[in-house]
Amino acid sequence: MKIRIAAFVLVSIAIYFGIAAGLILFGTPGKAPPPRERPAFDELLFDYSALPKLRRYKARDGSTLEYRYYPSASDRALVLLHGSGWHSRYFLPLAKFISGQDLAKVYTPDLRGHGHHPKRRGDVGYIGQYEDDLADLIDEIRRRHAPRSIVVGGHSSGGGLAIRFAGSRYGKLADAYLLLAPFLKYNAPTVRERSGGWATPYTGRIIGLTMLNNVGIHLFDNLKAIEFNLPEAYRDGTETLAYTHRLNTAYAPADYTSDLAAMTGPLKVIVGAADEVFSAAEFAPAITPYAEADITLIPDVTHIGGVVGPEVRPVVAAWLNQLK
Repeated sequence: MKIRIAAFVLVSIAIYFGIAAGLILFGTPGKAPPPRERPAFDELLFDYSALPKLRRYKARDGSTLEYRYYPSASDRALVLLHGSGWHSRYFLPLAKFISGQDLAKVYTPDLRGHGHHPKRRGDVGYIGQYEDDLADLIDEIRRRHAPRSIVVGGHSSGGGLAIRFAGSRYGKLADAYLLLAPFLKYNAPTVRERSGGWATPYTGRIIGLTMLNNVGIHLFDNLKAIEFNLPEAYRDGTETLAYTHRLNTAYAPADYTSDLAAMTGPLKVIVGAADEVFSAAEFAPAITPYAEADITLIPDVTHIGGVVGPEVRPVVAAWLNQLK
């Protein structure tokens, strides 16, 4: 009997690892179909001449990471986390408005693996490193400016990272959360097919690598897990067009339902009703069962327009003004 049980266990283990190996090796996407609707990348083409210079701070692993700072007389700090494939530059109009109206001092980091000077573009050192980096940036902000309160916000995948942060051991470092069209999960009801033609995930490989991660194996986390379809006309060498599995995993909520439930402060969610990447109408039913959220859909606003467009600014201002 014991021999049969041992044999069954060994066979089950072999099948588990065999499936994982097959998915990792062969779970890459074929040729992607033409996207029905891409994000309106032309909305990123505006005057960046007022962009603040990059500043630096030290992370706990000794790495030097970069961020932009928008000063204000406010004693509130707002950290805005950029979306996938890009970096903090496109927050300029929103961050300049918020700081100029003395609603908050604004900090926009170039997340590890992104921006002008990444050590390893499209990669991080380990799953969970982004939470550590964000906690280190908050420590830097407190040392420099001693804010009365800290709001953590983000757009798209940056919003997903903010949700992940809320569910981490650092969640109480933030007093409130501002999510702009946040990524919840690859199969969440909010996500359109292939993110509206923007992203091509290696779904099979991600599943296989996750199976290995679930049993503590991270040896292959450096493999490519997702690519981004940014047209050539919008590239300048600072974009990041592919992520490893560990970066892709580190960027998303661990479990958006429990991460949202862990939020203790006010939560604002803003989505453009014309978002090409996410289904705007699905955010309320996806979020409100787990968190008390103030959700605003802005008519005729796109995924990128929900950050760079003028329509989002009074919505953000009204919410920040009513915070304690």
